[in-house]
Parts: sequence; structure tokens; C-alpha cells
Amino acid sequence: MRLALAALLALTALRLALAATLQLAPDEAYYFLWSTHLQAGYFDHPPMVALWIKAGTALCGNTALGVRLLGPISAALGSLLLWDAGERLLPGRRAGLVAAMLLNATLMVGAGAIIMTPDTPLLFFWSCGLAALARLVTSGNPRWWLAVGLAAGGMLLSKYTAALFIAATFLWLVFTPAMRPQLRTPWPWAAIALALALFAPDIGWNAAHGWASYFKQGGRVTQFDAARAAQFLVELVVGQAALFTPLVLALAGVGLWRLRRETAPGARLLLWLTLVPAAMFLEHVLSDRVQGNWVAILYPSACLSAALLPPGRWLKPALGLGFGVTALAYIQAVSAPFPIPARMDTSALQLSGWQALARDAAASHPAFLTTDDYATAAALAFYAPKDVPVLGLGKRWGYFDWPHSGQTGEMGIMVTRHSDADCPEELGRITRRRGAEVIATYRLCRITEPKPGVELPRP
Repeated sequence: MRLALAALLALTALRLALAATLQLAPDEAYYFLWSTHLQAGYFDHPPMVALWIKAGTALCGNTALGVRLLGPISAALGSLLLWDAGERLLPGRRAGLVAAMLLNATLMVGAGAIIMTPDTPLLFFWSCGLAALARLVTSGNPRWWLAVGLAAGGMLLSKYTAALFIAATFLWLVFTPAMRPQLRTPWPWAAIALALALFAPDIGWNAAHGWASYFKQGGRVTQFDAARAAQFLVELVVGQAALFTPLVLALAGVGLWRLRRETAPGARLLLWLTLVPAAMFLEHVLSDRVQGNWVAILYPSACLSAALLPPGRWLKPALGLGFGVTALAYIQAVSAPFPIPARMDTSALQLSGWQALARDAAASHPAFLTTDDYATAAALAFYAPKDVPVLGLGKRWGYFDWPHSGQTGEMGIMVTRHSDADCPEELGRITRRRGAEVIATYRLCRITEPKPGVELPRP
């Protein structure tokens, strides 16, 4: 146990060092903007990620480490919660420790523990909910439902896919005979009421803004197309094989298959918490692409299912491959020693060249900078010189209650990657690079007409 805890501390320290070293991804800069003016809701997601960034920057300043501080810490705490849940649900098998090791060996958690997104707090509160349900099952104390409700409220304030946790828990109660009597007590219903009470501010914000966030996230489904569905399914399977890492994914599949005949409440809980999200994503993939990070919520229960397998030769190769792949990803993100073209390297696409791009865009000291892409606008706002304002243009920025907004008729520069962008006068081109390699080329367009804009907050 001491060795495992020491390894977790060392891994957390490494993740914190990487979090401080790597440039922010554009979405992280976007969420940082949220944290500068806290609201009960935002156009894209509920407010939890903004609250976490606010806490981190209060401790470590408006830096990359401040934005990401709670990511590695929550990954470590979530690992301990999963460890506890496994030891309670599956006593005597070291399943909790094995599951925590397998979870940290996945590339999903290895990368996600460094990058701050709404999935970061969602996965932490999901682990809290799983641990609370494990204590409920083993202790029989119904007061643990209140902890489940608190965790579910934290999930809902993190990302709307938290509803899958509530749905899976309800189905587990209905279809598990040993747990079904709980539905005749007030405790599960009190948990739902508590979760909704915590989530109420986001509901209120959406009600005041035309349900913007709910329409945006609920409007992703498109019409079924057999060819596209096959493509999306292949992308999902291949992507998860990489993010789980192949051996951990195989072990999780075998573990879940063996659980199908188990009748114990703990085993049934793992099945429902894994299969309900999986079924939702498989349904979604028939009409639209499933982003790899969405699937992170079923990783804790899937890793616990894998930990059920009898001890054997499978554990060390799975951990070795998982941590090895993650280590290679870390090395590539920091120094790019492997000959992967920058335009095809995910770490370069997300984490490289933003500071230099912002400096080059502002080199002529325009009255302001802007762009036709919200993510690039956020990166410019974080990294551009502080004497050059950055404006957000478009409907999205109107959902922020920021005090600096209005029209500008001054001469500014729009930074765009789009060849079809409205650019009456091109001033030149700049590139975003990883070292000497070009990642993307941007056009600099002079803005000649007044545009409504929101002045974005700066670090």
C-alpha cells in the first residue's frame, strides 16, 4: 500500500510539472475566460470547470498551472476513491488497487489529468458517486444516499452527460432485487432532490437565456446515414482502443462479460454504470461522431470490472503498455522527439505555438485583434500582449455577462484559418509552429467596418 501511494504521489507530481510546462489548449483558455466572470451557466456547459479554474488560479495565479491545478489533484483523489470502492464491493481481491492502477494506465486519464476540461470535474464526481454507492451497498446505511446526491449534483454542474449516472443508478435499483426495496424509502428520492437543488442555478441561467446550453448540447443528433455511421463506429472503436490502451480495453471487456451472470448488487452496479453510457454512445454514433473524451465516464466501472479477473500474467503487460504509451505521449508533448508530422500530432495541434502566434498577430500593434473562431480568440486573449485588446465576435459571446462590450470602428486585425473568410484586405500571413514545423497557417485581415464585439478578459 505504501508503495502504491508513493507511486501515485510521484505520478501526480509529474502531472503537475507537465501542467505547468505545456501551453494551454485553446479550449482551456476558453474555460479560463469563464473563470474570470463566474456565472451560473454558460453557452457550452455548466459552470463547474470555471469554478475549478478559479480555485486553481487563486492559488497559483493566472498561469497554465493555475488553470490546470485541480486536474492532477482530482485524478489522484479519484484514484483513491476508486480504490476504496473496489475494496468494499470486491473484498479480499485487491480489486480496488488493481482498478486504480489500470485507470491511471489509460491514456485517457493520463492526458485528461493534465488538460482542464469539463470532463475533469465530471470524472472526479462520478468516482465520488461510485464510491458512495459502494459504501451504501456494503454498509446498508441509507444516509449514503445523501452523498450520492451531492456527487450527482457535482456531476450535473460539470457536464450534462451526468444524467447517465442518475439513469444507470435508477435502472440498477429497479432491476436488482436486493436493492429494489430502496425505492420504497425516501432516501433515493432525497438524493435526486439534492442533486437537482445543486443543479438549479444552471437551470435558472438557461431559463433566462432561452435554454441556450440545453439546445446546443441536445441538438447534436442528425439523420441516420449508414456509411457515416460505419465510419463513426470505426472511429469510436479505434479511438477507445488507443485511449483505454489495447490490453486494458480487452481486460475490461472480459471482466464485463464475466459480470453478466453475477447477481450481487455491487457487480450489477458496475454493469449498469458501464453499459448505460456505452449504449447511449452507440446509439449516438449511428447519426453523429462520438468524441473520445465523452466515454471517460465509464472508465472507473470498466476498470473495476477488469480488476475482477483472477490474478495472472495479464496485469503487468497491461500496466506496462498503458504507462508506456502515456509516457511516450508525455515525451512527445514536451519535446517532440518522434517523427510525427506536426499537422498530424494531437499534442502539437492542441498545445504548441499559441504564444508565438499571438505575439506575431499583435506585432503591428493594431487597435484590437479578433478571429472567426472562438477557440483561437480565447488563445489570443490569454497569450497576446496585454496592450492589444482582443474582441470576441459572434453570437456565442453574447451569453457572457461581461461588462466590456459594444461597437468598435477602429482599425483592427482578424486572424483566420479559413480560406473563404470575408477578408477584403489581407495584410499577410503568419504560421503557428512547433519548432521549425508549421502546424497551421493564418491570414491577417484588416477590419474596415464597425463590428459588435465583446472585449475578452485578459490574464
